[in-house]
Amino acid sequence: MPFRPFPNDIGLKVFERICNVCWQEWLNTQKQIINHYSLDPREPKSREMLYTQMDTFLFGEPKGLPTV
Repeated sequence: MPFRPFPNDIGLKVFERICNVCWQEWLNTQKQIINHYSLDPREPKSREMLYTQMDTFLFGEPKGLPTV
């Protein structure tokens, strides 16, 4: 990954630890989550949910489907 995806701690964590293939897998999953839950990534609540799901997807054990 040639750049930090977000200007925060999770962005740095992703930049340092995640390969391009895994990042692309997350982007595909993120699209599915956004479409399924009709999220607007410009809204803070939606972004927070996406950050949580991204952290779980890339670094942790799956905890089930997100709730909105």
